[in-house]
Amino acid sequence: MTQIIESLSEISDRYDALYCDLWGCVHNGIEPYAEAIEAMRAFKAKGGTVLLLTNSPRPRSSVQKQLDRMGLPNDTWDVIASSGDSARLAMWQGAVGEKVYFIGEDRDQSFFKPMDLAEDAVDIQRVPLSEAEGIVCTGPFDPHADPSVMRPEFLLAKTRGLKLLCANPDIVVDRGETREWCAGALARLYTEMGGESLYFGKPHPPIYDLARRRLQQIGRPVPDERILAIGDGIRTDIQGGMGEGIDTLFITGGLARAETGTERQPDPAKLEAYLAEAQLSTTYAIGMFR
Repeated sequence: MTQIIESLSEISDRYDALYCDLWGCVHNGIEPYAEAIEAMRAFKAKGGTVLLLTNSPRPRSSVQKQLDRMGLPNDTWDVIASSGDSARLAMWQGAVGEKVYFIGEDRDQSFFKPMDLAEDAVDIQRVPLSEAEGIVCTGPFDPHADPSVMRPEFLLAKTRGLKLLCANPDIVVDRGETREWCAGALARLYTEMGGESLYFGKPHPPIYDLARRRLQQIGRPVPDERILAIGDGIRTDIQGGMGEGIDTLFITGGLARAETGTERQPDPAKLEAYLAEAQLSTTYAIGMFR
């Protein structure tokens, strides 16, 4: 049975590090949540480490700039691990070839910023789909358009045997009160059509390997049993944490607000029904991160 808690402080003594999701947990795509800010500050004040683990398709430097613009204080976190960095590493190592067709918005151009990989980096060239060896997807061209608009392009890509590198496995996010499609929705469609999609963010192992390396780099390695993964995505944050043997805190007031009957806290019966339908479990649950 999932334990519903009132605040992180109830259980924080059990953990030395947080793998904390951003969208729907720390901010709503427009501004940060005040209670989440205080929860992270309190955890750090007790000696804990906060790693922001995000499925953003951007490099961590771009993620930090975005958080700065939103007004998230730098004293609330220690280091960032993004799906974008994990996927970029794979791209520059040739996971989908050298000539790639790009699907995404102009704001995600930083995905193609070169990485220092010494001599084993490939020469990435962006080309039309008809000339591509693979696909790089950071998100839809239009996040409000149904993913099915990509069917004609995906049919051609599948016929040519192209692999799709998905830089963000999220299906949807809520920007304020508006729901938007993410790269994961396109990758799911491509797979359903018979294409091959490659994933590097939550819930897949590469981003957790990157997170552990980031903790090592700042001199704060933490064993898995002392890490708590926090997020509102049942198929990303929670499933990913479970797969890594990490305890999880499910933020029910994000993507699953309606399904879990969350006002300040989730309805216990609806929460259990939601988890049963997903065939997943979570160590703890809370309405919003606080």
